[in-house]
Amino acid sequence: MKLPVLNAEGKELRKLDVDDSVFGIEPNTAVLHQAYVRQRANQRAGTSNTKTRGEVQGSTRKIRMQKYTGRARQGSNRSPTRVGGGTIFGPRPRDYSQDMPKKMRRLAIRSALSGKVAHGQLVIIDDVSLDQPQTKEVLRILGNVGFNRSALVITGEPDRTVLASVRNLHKVQSLPAANLNVGDMMNHAGLLMTEQAVRVAEGLWAIKEKPAKPAAKAPTRDGKKAAPARAEAEPEPVVAEAPAETEAAPEPKRKAAPKTKAAVEAPEAEAPKAAAKPKAAAKPKAAAKPKAAAKPAAKKPRATAKKADATDADKPKRRTTKKTEGTE
Repeated sequence: MKLPVLNAEGKELRKLDVDDSVFGIEPNTAVLHQAYVRQRANQRAGTSNTKTRGEVQGSTRKIRMQKYTGRARQGSNRSPTRVGGGTIFGPRPRDYSQDMPKKMRRLAIRSALSGKVAHGQLVIIDDVSLDQPQTKEVLRILGNVGFNRSALVITGEPDRTVLASVRNLHKVQSLPAANLNVGDMMNHAGLLMTEQAVRVAEGLWAIKEKPAKPAAKAPTRDGKKAAPARAEAEPEPVVAEAPAETEAAPEPKRKAAPKTKAAVEAPEAEAPKAAAKPKAAAKPKAAAKPKAAAKPAAKKPRATAKKADATDADKPKRRTTKKTEGTE
């Protein structure tokens, strides 16, 4: 994107190439509004304070009796309903500050600059150099570039001469490029930037492309990354000797089986384990469970029979004793 560069007389000198990521994007109005509200909220002091009924001076004694007077109930002199009492729901010290992500703040500044360019409210001047503070000279420059209303003068570095020249002008402010913010750009109709200020703004808020990352190397079976030269050399012998590898494939499998410790140290222990499996599958103990359940059922009649015999044996004895007692 190219923007014209003017001199102090308002004549075009040349075209200046500017970064499209700073001066040529589509403004994001939602982020721009959020950044403006955040900046205005952060400027609030939040130090206003009022006293409640617990902080004002006065007695806590009731003014009169609550009953038997025929008048309304009254509390202490600190009551908010009385003169000199506390304040209900008054302002208290609080923090109005808001937070905003860094990427959104940078996007808001780029949106404000791009919006000024789109509406023709951004003018680039070659330089604003003053030997001494002169308010009349700054006013003449603003008139030549077409800023008759409020304007914001942006310099590359802090310049006290320009600052002293514009501080007596109504709705005119001067800032260095590093202190450029959304609130001041939105509060001023025109934006006058020097060529040096444009370069500083591009260095601060331009979107820088990240370098491409190198391709990741494929990891080997051991977890280590293999060198690219070896990875290219390995496929060649594999393709040439493909039939030989397929025939020799079963041989390493047969050799790998006896290398295990369980097969070498105790080869005979595997046979009895295989033979013990059918015994575990038969499970003869499952048939013995119903017998154990039937045993208590068979014992119950025996116990009852014994009790019945015992009762029958006792009955004649009681009868005989009763008869003997009656005869005596």
